[in-house]
Amino acid sequence: MITEVSCENLSSSDYIAIASVDLLGEIHNAADKAKFQRGVTNYPTIGDSVDLITSQELRTIYAPTGSDQINVGFLQQDRSVVAYVDVEEMLSKHFAVLGSTGVGKSTGVSLLLNEILKSRPNLRIFLLDVHNEYGRCFGDRALVLNPRNLKLPFWLFNFEEIVDVLFGGRAGVPEELDVLAEVIPIAKGIYTQYQNTDRLGLKRIDPKQVGFTVDTPVPYRLVDLISLIDERMGKLENRSSRIIYHKLISRIEAVRNDPRYAFMFDNANVGGDTMAEVISHLFRLPANGKPMTVMQLAGFPAEVIDSVVSVLCRMAFDFGLWSDGVSPMLFVCEEAHRYASADRNVGFGPTRKAVSRIAKEGRKYGVYLGLITQRPAELDATIISQCNTLFTMRLANERDQALLRAAVSDAAANLLSFVPSLGTREVLAFGEGVALPTRLRFKEVPPHQLPRGEATISSVPSVTSGHDMHFVGAVLERWRGATSQRDVPNDPVFSQPPAKTLATAEAPMLQPSMGLDPDRFSLLKKPLR
Repeated sequence: MITEVSCENLSSSDYIAIASVDLLGEIHNAADKAKFQRGVTNYPTIGDSVDLITSQELRTIYAPTGSDQINVGFLQQDRSVVAYVDVEEMLSKHFAVLGSTGVGKSTGVSLLLNEILKSRPNLRIFLLDVHNEYGRCFGDRALVLNPRNLKLPFWLFNFEEIVDVLFGGRAGVPEELDVLAEVIPIAKGIYTQYQNTDRLGLKRIDPKQVGFTVDTPVPYRLVDLISLIDERMGKLENRSSRIIYHKLISRIEAVRNDPRYAFMFDNANVGGDTMAEVISHLFRLPANGKPMTVMQLAGFPAEVIDSVVSVLCRMAFDFGLWSDGVSPMLFVCEEAHRYASADRNVGFGPTRKAVSRIAKEGRKYGVYLGLITQRPAELDATIISQCNTLFTMRLANERDQALLRAAVSDAAANLLSFVPSLGTREVLAFGEGVALPTRLRFKEVPPHQLPRGEATISSVPSVTSGHDMHFVGAVLERWRGATSQRDVPNDPVFSQPPAKTLATAEAPMLQPSMGLDPDRFSLLKKPLR
């Protein structure tokens, strides 16, 4: 690979070009066909002639080595040569897609995941969709989850996660945490005892003999939890000490009654061990024709997103661990720097720990990791170092480029000089998933697989004159409904809007006949709960 070309200051008749090259591999002419092999066994000597590589030799180098290859585009230097990626190497050793905003990163992710779905129909994929842009990219092969249709019971949260929810992402009050840590295991024991005996046979549980830890994923009811706290508060003689218990009860009831947390606290006082159903639904077991889950995070309360991501990452790893990896899964984390920051003082520690555990140990249990970020320098170095295939798009930040130089081999480092000037959809691919460090261009993605954020402005119709107030009314209805118990117009996720029906004054709704983009503005009609 040519890395530098220079010439000496000679007359035009004595022009000499001097090229610096990196030796990356060899082509061996076997009996049946030529094959490429990484590494060099026979080094050239001084005086040997040098030829530019031909298109046929490029095809030999980048030819698929087996059936487990996906077509992601073509070489930038020769568009007749298809660029293949080894799926097994890319998945089993994790991968990352890096690039600034606006370079086609989301489209590249859609392309890669759609090709993986074709190549590995039995692989389950779980995608954290931070900006709700991938919902339509995978058609009927994906289940789209959001706060309206997700059921993630509060008792599946471990102690750190439920504390983060109750305290709104702030540090917990130590005295309240001590009370909570004491009563949660007892509440679990009460529920288990209630399930195994009749109500009259219930006995008072000894906290030391409860048999559960605060993190054991078994059900308990909020009514039992509050009752236990209230009981302890009633035994206190010093009224000033009761404020701790009173505040804790108030926190629990405030979160339980907040409509935004309905996905956690629905039936919180009824109970029911639904862990098997939740895991089956989240991780597509069985797939039922939808092997992929798109978890849309944009509608969740900002203060609870970190906890939700932590629960999902932890459950994905633990299920792989306790199932001995019999159901392989790819966990894809969009905006990964938000959940696994290099700065230990930023973000939620359990989320970083859960992502790190998948990165370090997940491959042993069939849990693979895909990271997408526009700020690789802000991502935990230990986590990104576990990704052995990198798809690098345009990056202008010097810190990001420095991280890449430290992450790739010396032979590939010379390619990094192109990173600031890469065009849209252009990629530098490094690592185990590709034959050689390669500059390629992702192939075109069909319109129905484009992420919502990649739509061009010209393709989005403007609101027609005279109907602007209907649009504003529909927006306000959903806006207010997010934090109230009011019902909002019901519309199945990603269903087609009704054909040319005018909105009435009593129920201002957006319709395609108003000149609005159906895919975009049908989102305004989806139920909030």
